[in-house]
Amino acid sequence: MMEGVLIMNNFSFLALAFLFLSSAAGAQEERINGWEISKESYNREKISQLKNNILDGTYKEINSVIVVKNNKLLIEEYFNGAGRNTTHDARSVGKTFASAVTGIALQEGYLKNIDQTLSEFYDLKKYRNFNEGKAKVTLKNLLTMSSGFDGFDFDEKSIGNEENMYPQPDWVAWTLNLPMATDREPGQKWYYFTAGVVLLGDILNETVPGGLEKYADAKLFKPLGIENYQWQYTPQHVPNTAGGIRLTPLDFAKFGQLYKNNGKWNGRQILPEEWVAQSFTKHYATTNEGESYGYLWWNKTYQANGKPCEVYYCSGNGGNKIFVFTEHPIVVVVTASAYNRRYAHPQVDEMMQSYIIPAVIED
Repeated sequence: MMEGVLIMNNFSFLALAFLFLSSAAGAQEERINGWEISKESYNREKISQLKNNILDGTYKEINSVIVVKNNKLLIEEYFNGAGRNTTHDARSVGKTFASAVTGIALQEGYLKNIDQTLSEFYDLKKYRNFNEGKAKVTLKNLLTMSSGFDGFDFDEKSIGNEENMYPQPDWVAWTLNLPMATDREPGQKWYYFTAGVVLLGDILNETVPGGLEKYADAKLFKPLGIENYQWQYTPQHVPNTAGGIRLTPLDFAKFGQLYKNNGKWNGRQILPEEWVAQSFTKHYATTNEGESYGYLWWNKTYQANGKPCEVYYCSGNGGNKIFVFTEHPIVVVVTASAYNRRYAHPQVDEMMQSYIIPAVIED
């Protein structure tokens, strides 16, 4: 009899242990890479249609679609061999990380203010084409693509086009040697100018303690729980703020959610709230119809479900995007490898308007 009781007790112990382990596993499944899993509903038919269009090649070279709603992971889809732990080169999406670090450096006093000029960081007379206009270019001008340098990445013939920079042995010197435009002063007009963000990265690298890479890791990536990432570098081995930083899609979503939360992550203020507000301000109209520009953030309004839907977004060659919705508690990440393809950005716009927005925002 005692033996029978002992057996029952052992069985009960094993059963309880199994239940405990199952509960622990279930609890782990409730969070993925720091994200709590959402139980909210969405239009699964729309997302199924989107997936089919990606799988059959209607939308080409899409690697992931991530949707976060109310701070929780709602949709997570991968394609073309990508997976949850795959890091992705999102190209110019990486520019916006330089903006975030600038905001932190200003708050901590390593930069004085947004109106500091290039002449405070460089002896500009050592470089070609010096004039007083170049000396007046500010950090704000670099952040808003309004520096007045003779450079426009959307014009292949522009002397300051980024493609002319990449073969150079020193990207910073090449940029500082550029002439200023003759048709505009610093701060007057928006022209997309990647080399200006390289200058911003170089200034950060020389200004923050330990250099840009260590500082960004300590002040931005670690607080977000981001460990699986890789910088690209300039020829001087400075983190390449022109773009190309590799993160997983879920970690790109953390960056977007940080801004959606007005600079907070898990209750901790990582970015100054005012910096987020200024980043999400329409400082300049862009050359894209109906779009505006903040501190290395784009702004546009989609029409979906017959209603306007405003977003601020990071954008990179290939169709890479981080969307932060202004009127809805939603962040969307799309990673794609359609580099230098004309359809790269238009197909993501169509995905957003026809499928993603209608699926996650009630009509």
